[in-house]
Amino acid sequence: MIRAMLRRGLTVNVWNRTASKAQALESDGAHAFTDAAEAAAGADRVHLCLSDDASVDAVLDGALAGIATDCPIVDHSTVLPQRVGQRVARLAESGHALLHAPVFMGPPMALECKGVMMASGELSLFARLRVALEGMCSDLRYVGERPDLAAIYKLMGNAMILAVVGGINDALRIAEEQNLSRAQAYELFEFYDPTGQIRGRGKRMVENAYDPIWSIDMAHKDAVLMQATAHHERLPVIDAMESLLRNVSDRGLGDRDLGAVGLR
Repeated sequence: MIRAMLRRGLTVNVWNRTASKAQALESDGAHAFTDAAEAAAGADRVHLCLSDDASVDAVLDGALAGIATDCPIVDHSTVLPQRVGQRVARLAESGHALLHAPVFMGPPMALECKGVMMASGELSLFARLRVALEGMCSDLRYVGERPDLAAIYKLMGNAMILAVVGGINDALRIAEEQNLSRAQAYELFEFYDPTGQIRGRGKRMVENAYDPIWSIDMAHKDAVLMQATAHHERLPVIDAMESLLRNVSDRGLGDRDLGAVGLR
C-alpha cells in the first residue's frame, strides 16, 4: 500500500513496530520515523494495517498524541467486529474519527491498487475519504454506517477462503489416495465450476428454500463414499460435514436439500 501511494506521488510518513521494516521503505521515497506520534504529526490522514485488535489499540495509544482531531484514521486491519464499534466510540471521545476499511487483496494486488476494499462507518467520513480510498483499490464498497459491518464481511469472506482451500485439500487427498497426481486432479476444474453453489444453493439458503435437489441423506451417503475412497485418511472438511449431515439426518431432516444443513 505504501509503495503504491508513493508511486501516485503522495508524501508518506511510515512507522512500524519493527523499525527496519519502516526504514526499508525509505529507498522508495517514504520518510521513516521511530516514533508513531511523530510519524502521524501533520498528516492529512493516518492508515493502520496491523495483525490484530491488541496491536491496533496499542499503536493508536502510541500515535494518538500526534494525530490532529481533524485527521481521519483509516484502519485496514482484520479484527473482531465488536471491537471496531468500541474503538470508534472510544476515539470519538477524544474527537478523533475512525473508518474501518479492510481489504481483499494481498501485497502484489495492493501494489497495483487492485482488489476489493470495504468501508463502514459514518457516511460523511467515508465521503471525505472516498477519493483517496478509490486510489488504493479497483473496487471500493461502502457497506453502511454501522461501524463493524466491514469487519463482519471481511471475516465472512475469509471464512469462504478457508472453506474453499480446505475443500481443495480434501479433493486432492482423495485423488492422491486413488493414485492420481495433483495435476490430474486439478483437471476437474476445467469443466466443473463449484462457484455455482454460491449463486444457486447459497441463494436458496438465504430464501429458506429447501426442496431437495441433493438431499441431506444423499449428501451424507456421498460423504461416506469420499471417506472410503480416501481409505479413511483424514479429510478435515469432509469429516466435519459427514458428522454434521449425520446429525441433521438423525433429527428427521434427511429429505431436505443440502442447504438445510444449518437448520437448528
